[in-house]
Parts: sequence; structure tokens; C-alpha cells
Amino acid sequence: MRPPLISRSRNSAGARSRERGFTMALVAAAMVALVGMAALSIDLGTLYQAKTEAQRAADAAALAAARVISVSGITADPVSGAADGSWADICGGTSSPATLAAVSVAQQNLIAGLAVPPASVTVGYGAGSAGGSATDCSTLTSAFAVNPIVTVNVQRANLPIFFAKVFSLFPGVNYSGTSVSGTATAEVFNPSDSGKGAAVPTPVQPRCVKPWIIPNTAAGGGSRFVHRLSGKIWHEGIYQVDGAPALVGQALILTSDCNSGTAGICSLPPSGNPPVWTSPTVEYIPALVAGTPSAVPSCATINVYQKAIGGCDQNTIYTCGTPSGTAGATQADLTENPISPTGATGDTSTAAQCLINQAVGQDTLAGGATAPTFPFQIQAGPGSPLIKAGVSIGDDITTSNSIVTIPIAEFSPPAGGGALLTSQPPVAIVGFLQAFITSVDVATGNVNIVVLNVSGCGYAATGTPLYGTSPVPIRLITAP
Repeated sequence: MRPPLISRSRNSAGARSRERGFTMALVAAAMVALVGMAALSIDLGTLYQAKTEAQRAADAAALAAARVISVSGITADPVSGAADGSWADICGGTSSPATLAAVSVAQQNLIAGLAVPPASVTVGYGAGSAGGSATDCSTLTSAFAVNPIVTVNVQRANLPIFFAKVFSLFPGVNYSGTSVSGTATAEVFNPSDSGKGAAVPTPVQPRCVKPWIIPNTAAGGGSRFVHRLSGKIWHEGIYQVDGAPALVGQALILTSDCNSGTAGICSLPPSGNPPVWTSPTVEYIPALVAGTPSAVPSCATINVYQKAIGGCDQNTIYTCGTPSGTAGATQADLTENPISPTGATGDTSTAAQCLINQAVGQDTLAGGATAPTFPFQIQAGPGSPLIKAGVSIGDDITTSNSIVTIPIAEFSPPAGGGALLTSQPPVAIVGFLQAFITSVDVATGNVNIVVLNVSGCGYAATGTPLYGTSPVPIRLITAP
């Protein structure tokens, strides 16, 4: 009998018994790989999220410190600031307002659900694109006050890790968690004298500018706010530190240059054509508001002029350097606004009171409206919108509706000439005041302000402007 073509292997029971448990070994080896993959996917995802949160905290902290510098006025004191102590009062070490603001904001941005300790936030100052490393800005050169740089590093150690902890059970593996960090650099750009006299200055274009065009020329053709060509600040320094004639820190009075006798028309008197200023009184004329302002409160809606004061006018362009009389130049409006320039019911008075919540209680400057203490500290009033967010009355704050941007204009070409203003004359914006409205005089319609900073970019500024929410723009110069 022939054997079959295909024969079946006959394994003994003893041979098969040697294969028992092999599947469990494969499963155990696979579990190690699965746990490793879980650690790679979930834990790396957690670290990536924490890294993003750390970067966000650093970005916000750097911008907060830059904001404090922007409203402090020290960019208007580039020469004597390091010596007279004004820089040190703002960013002179770990206990300075700018550094404390950065640390506070960094702690408000949680990383992996927890706030970082103050020791894990480092703040440095400098000038130029290299970033900041000096903890005390008063040790720097005058270049710091032209374009202050703030660099913030935020670190979060011992992050909560889940699956990766299993590796600490293996012999020879020492697992102790991990950490993430974020670094951001913010710039405070003051265009004043950015052209250094001979070169062309850098223009700026701030948002939400109030429609009060003030003259760059004082009565009698004397001193100016800024140099009309280079944008250099005429009187550098801090009034509370250096005394008069330093502009920053001075209390000024904005008064309408329109005759109130003709309703709906800003009729300029011969003595105020064009307007001038004699400290502390500064005459203003209304700007021609373009479009419809946004964020308008219900108490300032009579006309676009009121809306531009009480809300945010993002449409009217106030770009430095556009010569008067040319296309694109800012225009004054002497035909429609304000309907009533002065008094308790005047457009300026009504809208400015609405803006600062004067009826309920506006924010204040520490030290008082006429002699605020330096460094300037804003305190929340009963009418502050921040009260609804949990801020208490009297708390120190870094933002306020009372902080406004006011354009400074040349009403005639640099060559001179005393041409009278027409119904809608084009004017050359040469700078801005950053000011704090302390109150509105309901009897006269005058607006009382304290100058927080001065920004100039001159008559000759050309090129793409820098944008920002203030006349001294702050911006991140590191990749987001």
C-alpha cells in the first residue's frame, strides 16, 4: 500500500505543552508598547498644551509691562531719565511697577491648571532687536527710552504627567516629571525723533483717536509740543521729576475754539484762527469724523462727533506725516460738529462725561487731578467697567476709558504763512498726546486732562505706519 501524498504531522502532547504561555508573553510585550504609545500621545499632548499656555502667559506678561512703560511717560524722557530716577520708578528692578505687572499677568494665565510662582517669571529690559536682559532699566543707555524692549520668560516645572509615570517602576529609570517655558519680547515704540533730525521719521497710526485737533504752535509762535519736522519732543522730561516746562505730568485744559453763538457751525474767532495754546489752556477744533464709530455707549449717540468721543473711532485716519492740503490729510470739521461746543449740554461735554462715567464716578489718578504723583497710578472709580469684572473701587488698574489719544496738528506748511482755516481745512498731524481725562467741567464744557505721554513723528514722516491702540504703540516682536 502506497503512503498518502499529504501526511499530517503528529505532534505529541508533550511538544504542544511547551508552547503554553507564549500568547501571554506576546500580550505583555504589546502592553509595554501600548503604554509607551499612550505616554507619547497623551503626555506629549499635555506638554504641548502646557507649552502653548506658557507662551500665552509670556506674551501677555510682556505686553502688560510694555503697557505700563507706554503710559508712564518715560519714553518722553530719553536723556535724563536714567539719572533723575524716572526710569527706575517704572522698571527699576523686581519691585518696579512694570515688572510687577508682568508677574501678575503671567500668574493670571494658568499653565496646566496652576499659576506659576513669581520666582518662575523673569523680566528683562533692553533696547534693539536682541531683546532685554537687564532687570533694572535705569542701568541702560538713552536708546532704551526711544524703543524700550521687554523680554519675559515664564517657566512651569513638575508638570502633571500620567502614563509616563509607569516607567518609574522599571529598574534603572528615574522619572521626575518635566517642565515647559515660554519667552516673549514686546516693544514700546515712540516715533519721536526716530528720524534723528536729518532722516525721515517713522509714522504711527493709533486707533480710537478722539476728534479734538489741538495746535502744535503756542501763542505768539513760541514752543511746540513736538518738532514739526523730526517729531522730537519739544520739552522732554517728567513734570513731577524735572519740573516745568516738561510736558508729561502736566495738567492741561482742553477748551473749544468754536464760537457757541451759531448752532451747528464751528465759527472760529479771528484771534483763534488758527487755534493756539497757552499753558495750561489748549484750544481745539473738531475733526471731520469718517464713517460710524464703534463701541458707542447709549449716552453718546446724538451725532457721529459724540460717538467718536464716547466710543471707538476706527475709521478716521490720523496718520503722522501727511502734509496739509494733500490727499489723505486729516480734515477739521467746522460745518457740522459740534452742534453745541460748550456748556453742560455741549457735544464734547456730554460725550466726554459719558466716556469716563463721570455721573457714576470716573477713574482717578493717585495724588489728585492737578498734581498726580509719579509714577502715575490709575485707580478704579465706581463707574469703571472693570468693577463688574471683580475689581474693587480704588484698586490700581492699567487700563481705563479715561486714557485718550489726542492728535497734534500743524495748520500751515512748515514754510510758514497764516492762511485762515476754511470750512473743512486739511491739517498735518505731527504727533499725539496720550492723556488722562480727570474730569469734565459741565459749566464750560472744558475737558481737564493730565499728559501721560507725548509722541511725535513730524511733518516729513513717510512710509508704512506702525499701528497700535495708543500713540506709543506696543507690539510683540517675537513669533506668536
